[in-house]
Amino acid sequence: MVFLICHHFLWVFSEFRVTQSSVLSPGDAPVVQIPTESSNAMTALERRASLSLATIFALRMLGLFLVLPVFALEARKYAGGDDPALIGLAMGLYGLTQGLLQIPYGMASDRLGRKRVIVFGLLVFAIGSFVAAFSTSLGWLMIGRSIQGAGAVSAAVTALLADQTRDEVRTKAMALVGGSIALMFAVSLLLAPLLVVAIGLGGLFAMTGALALGGIAVVIWGAPAEPLEHKNLPRGRLSEVLGQAALLRLNFGVFVLHAVQLAMWVAIPALLVQAGLSKEHHWWVYLPAVLASFLVMGFTLFPLEKRGYLRAVFLSAIALIALVQLGLWWSVSSSAGMGLLSVLLFLFFCGFNVLEASQPSLASKVAPAHARGMALGVYNSLQSLGFFVGGALGGWLIKHVGMQGLFIACGAGVLLWLAVAWPMQTPSPKAG
Repeated sequence: MVFLICHHFLWVFSEFRVTQSSVLSPGDAPVVQIPTESSNAMTALERRASLSLATIFALRMLGLFLVLPVFALEARKYAGGDDPALIGLAMGLYGLTQGLLQIPYGMASDRLGRKRVIVFGLLVFAIGSFVAAFSTSLGWLMIGRSIQGAGAVSAAVTALLADQTRDEVRTKAMALVGGSIALMFAVSLLLAPLLVVAIGLGGLFAMTGALALGGIAVVIWGAPAEPLEHKNLPRGRLSEVLGQAALLRLNFGVFVLHAVQLAMWVAIPALLVQAGLSKEHHWWVYLPAVLASFLVMGFTLFPLEKRGYLRAVFLSAIALIALVQLGLWWSVSSSAGMGLLSVLLFLFFCGFNVLEASQPSLASKVAPAHARGMALGVYNSLQSLGFFVGGALGGWLIKHVGMQGLFIACGAGVLLWLAVAWPMQTPSPKAG
């Protein structure tokens, strides 16, 4: 996967900076440095856990995103596909059922074990994909999408990754998982139009099911054995999670972030076309913007977090997302060219990737260890509901108030998020 290669490069680079002075000295032979408990370098087990779990997440997200760029057009070919409202509902049902089931999956992972729940969820996701693949009507597509959403494993995957990484390196690990959303989204915009011509929408859903089965193989044979200590901890209650102000701020933030992301992409493709870039070439903008933003994240988030500036980076990323909405609003009224849109999308992905890496890391740190799966279940529920609300609300806003109204609403939502997040305090970095 492209994103794994890019993040592995960032890992090697960032950890080389940390360890190069202590690993070798003039005349010495190379030695292996075993990170101490407070080291900012990842252990081999942490690397393996992060890469394997990020691969699981990437396989699932690629399967999900592959159908999104072409679903609205291809669904019209099915029986009942002449109703735009039902097509929109079919697209959004995934996020709705996933949002409703993230908390039960997270709670189950606290009690039954993370890997068992992840395998079950991926199997459900695969079944839903194959139901959609063999559908002949929009109604069966809706059923398949609902079953796909019922495989809500994000909370369990994130909780397992948190179990297997220390606080000092968890943001790096979460960057792999969180960054997969942005890159898989960009890759899907490149591949989906090409694949749907060759294999159709049903073939894309079948590929989605195959990717989910591949994820199961990674869970069983690739991911390290899960820690057992969390099974011996007292069981948390939902009230513990909902009663923490820091978690509530993060939950609100992930809802707004993904609602804005989906709402934006109701309008972004049309803006690019208006600027003179045909649909099949949109990846010319998306992919470089995503890859360059990963480099920015690697050179800013990780070093600044180590120095104790995570809160400043976090709030700056939110403000950057709001600034992008202002720029997009202005670009509509001024008929801006491709240069401005490219810069705005690059800035969006810079802020988005920082937030996707830092928010789940923060949630896992401030959540009680014995209720981590439950806490991340709530977090991922709000993420999924953000997808659902963003897609539905984005279409409604475009229809009733136009693109400028859409970006004003997105900007207002992000500014509200900035106000909500402002009082939060981030965990202090441990001495390295």
